[in-house]
Amino acid sequence: MNLSSNSVVERNNLYPIFLKTKNLQVLIVGGGFVAEEKLTFLLKSSPDACVTMVSPMFRSGTVNLSKKGNVSLVEDVYDKKYLEGKHIVVATTDIPEVNVKVWEDCRAQAKLVNVADNPPYCDFYMGGIVTKGNVKVAISTNGKSPTTAKRLRQFFEEVLPENIDDLVKNLNEFRKTIKGDFEEKVETLNEFTKGLIEKKES
Repeated sequence: MNLSSNSVVERNNLYPIFLKTKNLQVLIVGGGFVAEEKLTFLLKSSPDACVTMVSPMFRSGTVNLSKKGNVSLVEDVYDKKYLEGKHIVVATTDIPEVNVKVWEDCRAQAKLVNVADNPPYCDFYMGGIVTKGNVKVAISTNGKSPTTAKRLRQFFEEVLPENIDDLVKNLNEFRKTIKGDFEEKVETLNEFTKGLIEKKES
C-alpha cells in the first residue's frame, strides 16, 4: 500500500521497560479465559512474579497454573481494598462496569492499570515477548493488533538462535577485561560487535 505525501504515519510513543516482577505485587481482577491467558504469559516470561487474582470463580486451568508460581487466588468480587499494596493491576472481567471501576480506583491511587482489550483504559500493554536465556525481546503494536505482536513473537522465536545466550555471556566476560572509561569501553564493544549486524555483500 502506497502512502500519499499527505498521509500521517503513526508512531509508537510507548516507553518499554523490563520489570522485576519478583519485587512487585501484581493484581489480576477476573478468573475467566482472559485472566488465565494474562497469567499464563506473565508466568512464562516471569516465573517468579508475585500475583494475586480476585474473582468469584476460577477456571481449573487457572487453579493448576497458580500452583506453579507465586500466585494467590481469592474467591471474591472485586473491591478496592484488594488494591492495597499492589503496584500493577490488570482487569479482565466480562463486566465493563467492573473493569471501569478498577480503572477509576487505580487512577485515584496512582497505580498502573491495564483493562484488557480496552486501550483507552490502559497505562501499559502486555505485548509479545521472546526469551532466549538472558536475551529478551518485547514487541508492541501500540495496542492496535495483538495478533501482529503474536506473529512477530513467533518469527523472532524462530530466527533468534538458541545459543545467543552464549554470545551474551562471552561478551559480558570480554567487557570485564576492557580497560578505559565508560565511553572507551562502549566504543570497543561497538567495534567488536558491529559484525553481528552488518549485511554481507553478495
